[in-house]
Amino acid sequence: MKKPRVLFPFTEAGLGHIVPLRSIADEFERLYGDKVEVVRCNFFTETDNKNLKIFGERLCSQVQTQNKHTSYGFFSTLNMEFWRIHLSTWATMTFLRMGSRRPGIRLMDKYAPDLVFSTHWATNYYAKKCKCKPLTVMYCPDTDVNPLFSYDADIVMVSTPTGYKKALKKHPIRFNENNLKQVPFLIREEAYNVPADKRALRLKLGLDPDKFTVVLAEGGYGIGKMEEICNIVLQRGLPVNLVPVCGRNAELYKKFSGLKGQGETNFRPMGMIDNMLEVVASADVFCGKSGANMCAEVCFFGVPMIITKYATTIEEKIGRYYIEYVGNALKIFKPSQVADKLEEFIKNPALLEPYKSAAAAQRVNFGATESAKLVFGLLCEKFPQLKE
Repeated sequence: MKKPRVLFPFTEAGLGHIVPLRSIADEFERLYGDKVEVVRCNFFTETDNKNLKIFGERLCSQVQTQNKHTSYGFFSTLNMEFWRIHLSTWATMTFLRMGSRRPGIRLMDKYAPDLVFSTHWATNYYAKKCKCKPLTVMYCPDTDVNPLFSYDADIVMVSTPTGYKKALKKHPIRFNENNLKQVPFLIREEAYNVPADKRALRLKLGLDPDKFTVVLAEGGYGIGKMEEICNIVLQRGLPVNLVPVCGRNAELYKKFSGLKGQGETNFRPMGMIDNMLEVVASADVFCGKSGANMCAEVCFFGVPMIITKYATTIEEKIGRYYIEYVGNALKIFKPSQVADKLEEFIKNPALLEPYKSAAAAQRVNFGATESAKLVFGLLCEKFPQLKE
């Protein structure tokens, strides 16, 4: 018998959609790779269709614009809330790049999946519209299930109890306990292999092992308040390892590379790196915007977080979740006040303990195994022979 085909289509619109998908794909293949055919693809780049490629590029540029111009980010997400699920999805698919909708549907049919697992709403849309009619599972990496993630799917997954309860209450016709599941956050498996010894990690990274360490990041695109905060800390010469991770912002990394630490500051800028998990785990404090994956990984390693920016209403909800519900984060948007708070923590590290304890209490809410088992269970409903 031909093995059922399970498709994991990668979509870049901020790296927060890619990392969770890789996590579930790895775990699902580990558990069930002998029973199913696991297929991974970079959906918007592995195509010859120009319009579909441009659509994928515009998904990325939309995120970058939202990070550069917060007012645009809030307008975009509020507009999505106003027009609701199906109209917002149709409009985005139709007008973000004219002529891309049908090629996307055809490409999904070309893969001929029996089940599609998406961490971005666009690939779920194509899966629901294509002729082969696969089963569909969508994982929302955000704390709340926003309208585009409320689109039709056999199962929608969310990792926060607050988001789960809100979705059931807000969309009682769309969601129920059978098609909406609360699951642990899809953390990367390699996170479990990162040593807990911060001193050893700092030595490995070439940092002063005994210095208070501050890591800053603004998502994969490196657009935010990192430059202003670093300049103030450098001017004050604070006794820290100051580690800004610029991601794909090559211009900022080049600018930082020309600067030197002042006073007692050990300044170590980084670009797009493969060992981000080790860098985060080495920190005493993390500073950055409230992206879904970034906040989750910081929390996983028990690192207190200073949230420096909300780019959209989605990010505002994420930030509020970690501030008000988890308790491992605080919000400070003014760069000079961020530097003041860092100085306060450096002088009295005991002030960080409540934030660290709150983050540590969430450690059990991570991992892809439960989600992988749910997906396999859904697949078994269509292919009962898989149970044998």
